[in-house]
Amino acid sequence: MRFPFIMMATYLMYLLSKVLSLPDTLLSGLDDMLSWLRRRGMGDWPTALVLLAPALTIVFVFVLIPMVSSFYMSLYGGRHGMGAFVGLNNYAEALRNPEFRRSFMVTVYYVCGVVPLSLIISFLVAYGLFRITRFRGLLRSIYFLPYVTSAVAAAMVWRALFNPQYGIVNLLLNHFGIDALNWLLEPRGVLHMVSGGIISHEVGPSLGLVCIILFDVWHGSGFMIVVFLAGLTAMPRDLEEAARLDGAGGWRLLRHVTLPVLSPTIFFLAIVGVIRAFQAFNSFYALTHGGGMTDTQNLILYIYAQFYQYGYWGYSAAVATLLITAIVLLTGFQWWLFGRKVHYA
Repeated sequence: MRFPFIMMATYLMYLLSKVLSLPDTLLSGLDDMLSWLRRRGMGDWPTALVLLAPALTIVFVFVLIPMVSSFYMSLYGGRHGMGAFVGLNNYAEALRNPEFRRSFMVTVYYVCGVVPLSLIISFLVAYGLFRITRFRGLLRSIYFLPYVTSAVAAAMVWRALFNPQYGIVNLLLNHFGIDALNWLLEPRGVLHMVSGGIISHEVGPSLGLVCIILFDVWHGSGFMIVVFLAGLTAMPRDLEEAARLDGAGGWRLLRHVTLPVLSPTIFFLAIVGVIRAFQAFNSFYALTHGGGMTDTQNLILYIYAQFYQYGYWGYSAAVATLLITAIVLLTGFQWWLFGRKVHYA
């Protein structure tokens, strides 16, 4: 009985060795094929296509096909399905709809608040962490911790903090003799409240939207801090030493050396930050119980409500297509306006 068992174990080990060596065999064959194509005058194009094939496949399946399907769906009307062909009527209806325009302005207020604040705060924190020597690793972990925390779980805590009845924030305000606020449930604009009613309540972001902006700045800054730290670490030290020998220090060193060297990092974070801000969903949904208030309903929540709650598939697809178009155009504008000002070392 022992001999057949040994034979079977040996055969299984042989099969396992063949399976483990299969990737090496495939890579060797692929390398031979690419070398043959290169000798035939194809250059590095075959190698580039092979290396890009996985990423291009993912983009094609999960980005391009859904975008084309969304545009095709936007040409049809009806509820809970695709009804009659309506052409571009869904787009015209969206542009005429005051709720769509309000959601668009909420998105614009949110982007204009989150992106600059995140960039400035993240850079200041990263610059401070880069300069200090004691407890650097601990502080880096603390600042990165909110980013790896679930947005929904963190939003639940923030909702409890800003609760109008028993939230800690209102309890502190009452302790100092300040009237309690509705915070996330406050539809009035911040400028209207600060100006004492002089500015219309429809101008500027609401107090609820400002709370969402503060939450996302706190939650998302960890990513930018890490990227800024990587850029500061990779900055050539000889540039800073040469500037100090020439008498530069403090603000002049930061303005004329550090920021120009970090311009590719700032440009990258600005592009990614704007795109992510236009697509924000988790924080809005978790902090506002899924929307319902126009002052905190961005375009993503508006699309979600039109598609899932009301069943206007074609109309919501048209709004999604308009959002994609706006993101692409804005990204291209950023490349055109700021791309030439980036200094690559």
